[in-house]
Amino acid sequence: MSLLEEKTILVTGGSTGIGRATAQILSREGARVIIADVQDKEGHKTVSLINEDGGIAEYHHVDVTQYKEVRRVVQDTVARHTKIDGAFNNAGIEGPAVKILDYPADEWERVLRVNLTGVFNCIKCQVEQMLEQEKGGNIVSTASVAGLTGFAGSASYNASKHGVVGLTKTVALEYASRGIRVNAVCPGFIETPMLNRLTGDENNKIRDKMLGRVPMKRIAQPSEIGEAAAWLLSDKSSYMTGVAMPVDGGWIA
Repeated sequence: MSLLEEKTILVTGGSTGIGRATAQILSREGARVIIADVQDKEGHKTVSLINEDGGIAEYHHVDVTQYKEVRRVVQDTVARHTKIDGAFNNAGIEGPAVKILDYPADEWERVLRVNLTGVFNCIKCQVEQMLEQEKGGNIVSTASVAGLTGFAGSASYNASKHGVVGLTKTVALEYASRGIRVNAVCPGFIETPMLNRLTGDENNKIRDKMLGRVPMKRIAQPSEIGEAAAWLLSDKSSYMTGVAMPVDGGWIA
């Protein structure tokens, strides 16, 4: 039997990168996947890829910074599929790579809204629904190694991902006794559109410097994060909650 047979799982930020790879893995493990994102074209492409592979998926346009939109997709999912068993809260943006004295206040607020308030909105709606179902549930959010250590020149991203780790641990403690597990994955350097925007040419000096920090001497593929998230969303990790799990090639070991 597959890890997630007959489970309904909501994936935010599922249009590209880690989100798309995770959605595909969840589907292959037997889950019905609900993709929520603002990148409509890429979101529909993710759905097509899953359906072509024999899975079941659907797409909803959702801005995670808007609580009402998040609540709506949760309600619509339950109306169509009767339940939500799990969620992967992955929507996120990177922000400018500048020191704090040059950091625009509006960019600070924009990154925090998506990366932290967005996860807050999602977890709040998901926990509310899981409590109503009275069958527990699993929530995994994407933090980052930047949520476990410092990164010069990335104030808002670092702060937001530290916030996701703290939020994960808090909600895990609040609802562990109700059968709701809440964990986070903390990716290192992953081959995604976000990394490409940060570094430009894959052969440039920034990438070489990044690889110098990674004991395994390579950049990970999005599917490697997806496999970790799928495991955390499954009953194979049934005694884990409140964990911020690094998937980073040994970087912060």
